[in-house]
Amino acid sequence: MQHSEISNLWVVIAAYNEEKVIRDTVANVLKYVDYVVVVDDCSTDATIQNALEAGAHVLRHPINLGQGAALQTGIEYACAKGCEYVVTFDADGQHSAQEILPMLKVLQQSNADIALGSRFLGQTLNLPWQRRIILKCAIIFSRLTCGMKLTDVHNGFRILTRRFCEQFEFRQNRMAHASEILNHISSHKFKYIEFPVTITYTEYSLHKGQKGSNALRVVMELLIGKD
Repeated sequence: MQHSEISNLWVVIAAYNEEKVIRDTVANVLKYVDYVVVVDDCSTDATIQNALEAGAHVLRHPINLGQGAALQTGIEYACAKGCEYVVTFDADGQHSAQEILPMLKVLQQSNADIALGSRFLGQTLNLPWQRRIILKCAIIFSRLTCGMKLTDVHNGFRILTRRFCEQFEFRQNRMAHASEILNHISSHKFKYIEFPVTITYTEYSLHKGQKGSNALRVVMELLIGKD
């Protein structure tokens, strides 16, 4: 199916050992958009094969670099293909692909540079209370460090304009990239919006997701990475 009105939209998915879910994730996204690029971050399972069979463009890192680096690779590829918008989308099935086009429409109407998905403006399904506390602490940390009064800060579902992509580059390879992008928005005065999204936590996504014990590591990566 071709979606001519959004033919300049690319979805970028960073993936590492996601053979169990990547086929369904890609297939669901392709119901709404034409182009998906999966950046395989040196998986040791069938992630690449399953993503290709589902219809994605697939790039592969020869060594494991982390989610931030994989997203940067995918964004550069999408820009080289002539994109005007890039969606970052998690591989593990937490996000709802049917929310991509409504988010894009609101972004276009707002004339903003980036749309940030917010689970706390939208809804979360099966969110453990421990994870909620970690996420709320991350919001406070980001408000203190970058001054942005956001309702959600570590949500991988966003839409970036080409203008934003051309002026931003992920330097944090791993999970600190989520805060790095907010710091860039704040320091360079990019216009942004938040958009309510749905995140569904499954046993699989909770097992694969960011562990609370890594929160300190994220902070250290940010501090070390500052100029």
